[in-house]
Amino acid sequence: MLPKITYGSMIRMTGHLGWVDRYLAGQQSWVWHELRQLGSRVREPAFAAEAQAVCDEMARRARSNIETLVARLREQGYRFHDNDDDQTPTPPYTPPGAGAEEHLHWLEQRIGPIPMVLSSWIRIVGDVWLVGTHPQWPNSAAADPLVLEVAGSRYPDADIRGYVADEIEAWQDDQDEPFFLPVSPDHYHKNNVSGGGPYRIVLPDASADAHFVGEAGMPLVSYLNWVFRHGGFPRPTGDGAQWQVIRQLRKGLHRL
Repeated sequence: MLPKITYGSMIRMTGHLGWVDRYLAGQQSWVWHELRQLGSRVREPAFAAEAQAVCDEMARRARSNIETLVARLREQGYRFHDNDDDQTPTPPYTPPGAGAEEHLHWLEQRIGPIPMVLSSWIRIVGDVWLVGTHPQWPNSAAADPLVLEVAGSRYPDADIRGYVADEIEAWQDDQDEPFFLPVSPDHYHKNNVSGGGPYRIVLPDASADAHFVGEAGMPLVSYLNWVFRHGGFPRPTGDGAQWQVIRQLRKGLHRL
């Protein structure tokens, strides 16, 4: 377990500088631990630029992982589709559109600070939807395939802002609780089965990492690393054919 690091001890050990270099050198766990320890202080001028650079590098790695997974799944005959009875074909990944920065500012103006990793995701990654069916794994949608939709890029003709605005308006009537931004159906709905509420991110939040709420709460980067360790499908049931697919999918993916 990583020890608790205070502001003073972090400066003594590292001077805080070198986060990007250390991240690239394989010290991702330490870097994220230090960034999380700072909380909202990560926005201070001494830290903000380098912290955001780490988050941007995280997003570039995540995007590379997603593009790799999509290509491998297509090679294996995977069908990407909606979570409906018709299994309507749908694009699995849509990069950020021209309005990504504007959408980010729109969220910030209405909710408040957005975690740095979420800002990076909206600007660099876009929207991902890996729901579908694998020919060697007919019930692959039950394994909770990665879905993370925060940029609105997968629905260019839909009123995504209108939907989010309704959620924000309801929250603004009673701000005793944080705002929960929906980012994904839960693992039941991905499998076209009635289940619980959507996976969400807690806002406002001025931290570097975001707080992801699924079946349990955890840092968003921890959730993404868990997903990529399982090739995009973090809930396999243990069937041998499934693990063979997962081993092929996860090979060489970047750690965030």
